[in-house]
Amino acid sequence: MSHDDFAVEPIPGLPEKLPADEYIIWQGSPDHNALAREALSLRWVAGYFVLLTIWRVGASSADYPLGVSVMHGVPFVIAGLVACGLLYLIAYVQARATIYTLTNKRVAMRIGAALTMTLNLPYTWIGTAKLDLRSGGTGTLAFELIGDTRVSYLMTWPHVRPWYMSRTQPALRCIPDAENVARMFATAAETRISQPIVARVQPDGGNAVAAE
Repeated sequence: MSHDDFAVEPIPGLPEKLPADEYIIWQGSPDHNALAREALSLRWVAGYFVLLTIWRVGASSADYPLGVSVMHGVPFVIAGLVACGLLYLIAYVQARATIYTLTNKRVAMRIGAALTMTLNLPYTWIGTAKLDLRSGGTGTLAFELIGDTRVSYLMTWPHVRPWYMSRTQPALRCIPDAENVARMFATAAETRISQPIVARVQPDGGNAVAAE
């Protein structure tokens, strides 16, 4: 995991140039509409303010004419529009600031709008991956990390599998064409993990040194 707010990216989404034997197989960003709906619960917030407006108009109609009762609901409509607008703006900024990368060796996640950081997840750190596919082809591909590898839920939100806080699962959140991306990940990860490790023996008869 690397974190450098001031470094200039030699390749968009990556903190440094790739080694000669590593190459990009896919890059993408979250769909901001899907991110607003799924990560920021835009529909639930909108529904909440709709119910508040209906309740306010209904309560007022017992004492006032319908026209006046409707006007009493206007502040709730305005508050709802402001709240939903802010959530949509946050989703848009997050999506614009995020670049997900799959290479033949790792998953890289350049995330964060105000505080930018890059997560580097070699395929050997990933035990399983789970795809949450939604209508329209967008989906979230979450990675269950193995061993002692840990990431912070708060620092990486919303680029995580929701509600998995004790064992945070980084995720490519709300990506377009998610099924195809998951297929590319599976192929690259399987190829990488199945590569044999060659032991290079020291000329003086010392201990063997692992070499890829």
